[in-house]
Formats: sequence, C-alpha cells, structure tokens
Amino acid sequence: MSETPREPAGELADGTETQAAEGGGRGLRAINAEQFSVAEAVGGVRGLVESVAPGLLFVVVYLVAGQRLMPALVGAGAAAVVAVVVRLVQRTPATQAFSGLLGVGIGVVWAWRSGEAQDYFAYGLVTNAVYLVGCLASVLAGWPVVGLVAGLLRADGPLGGGPWSSVAAWRADRQLRRRYAWATWAWVAMFAARLAVQVPLYRNAEVAWLGTAKLAMGLPLTALVLWVSWLLVRGSGAARAPARPPAAP
Repeated sequence: MSETPREPAGELADGTETQAAEGGGRGLRAINAEQFSVAEAVGGVRGLVESVAPGLLFVVVYLVAGQRLMPALVGAGAAAVVAVVVRLVQRTPATQAFSGLLGVGIGVVWAWRSGEAQDYFAYGLVTNAVYLVGCLASVLAGWPVVGLVAGLLRADGPLGGGPWSSVAAWRADRQLRRRYAWATWAWVAMFAARLAVQVPLYRNAEVAWLGTAKLAMGLPLTALVLWVSWLLVRGSGAARAPARPPAAP
C-alpha cells in the first residue's frame, strides 16, 4: 500500500516467526500478533524515518528554495538513496528501503517530466485508488483482503496445515468472515479519506498542503488502521484452531 509500511508483509521485524507471533509484528503481520506494537507495526524508528524523510524533504526544500522544483526532487531522491545505501552497508534487510526508493523514483520522474511539483505525489494517489478498489472488491466478493493476508501470513495454519488452511478456517466461520470484512472496510475508509483530502489539493496545485496531508495521513493513519484491524481479528485464528494434543511426557 502506497503509504503503508513498506516492509514486506511476510517478513518479521526480528527475522523470526515465533517472536512476531507472540509479540508485535511489522506491517500487515501485526494483525496476527498477540500484542500490538505501534513501533513494530511501522517498522521502528528507521522505518518511520525512511517513509517520512523523502516527502518531508521535498516539501521543505521546495518552500525554502522559492518553489523551485529541481532542488526539491534532488532532496527527496537523495533521502531515498541514502536509506538504501545505509541498509546495504549495515547488511540489514533493504526491501523496505528499495520499495521506498521505487516509489520516490516514480514520483521524481513524473514531476520532472511534467514540470509540476504536485506530480511528485501523483503516484501515491494512483496506488491509493488501486488499493481502494481492490479492498472494496474483495469485501463485495466475500473474500475480504484482510482475511486473506492474515490467513496467508499464518505459516503454520491450524494443526500445521499451512497458510491456506487458515484461510479455509475463517471462510467456514460466518463470524470470522464478518470480522475480517469489517477490518477490510477500515482500510477502504482510509484509502477513501486520503483520496478525498488529497485529490482536491493535487488538482489545485497546493503542493505544501498536499505534502503535509500526505505525511499526516500516511504512517499515523496506517498505524491506526492496523490497530483497528488487530482489535477486530486478534486471536481469531488461534482461538478457533483445534487444540494440539499435549506432548508425551
């Protein structure tokens, strides 16, 4: 999701399956956690900085430089590149930084080609629209995307049956389907709110306000929706999975 934490949903914050399940989790994996951690959900301080820095630098440099586009594009691009280089030097997982670099790169190219500063944010608007349509379609089709993600990220599944067994488990339970549907509606509402606020600002070329809205409705709103999703579905898979037989003494 465009403004969502960019760490892949299947990767744990600490690289292990057990701690993510017992504690928090990064990105959409937080939905399956027994305890919700805002810090882990947004990728920690580093994830927060990597997500916020390019857009913040773009707006600040754009205003300080007298609304000149090129310095703002250079500042945003440099922030994304530095994030990747630092991760590579430290030999830490760089998927989140590379994903951010891709998004920033598309925004930089679009704004550079058009000469319009607001086009730096156009890619985010497009991806939000795509995710809005996808989430809405999944609910209407009876396959809410939050349920699919939560099920597929439960690698063990009921009695070790694999991730698809988790999906089959909630598909067979009307109450769980309803809870996953409500959680998906929360994501629909988030994407719709972003578009409702940011599209008019984009059309009116209100670059400073658009950048501010993007930052305010980015990670903070994503963390809130992740928490709401967790509240709706927490423990649902574990609570309804058949209990394992006790180990032999």
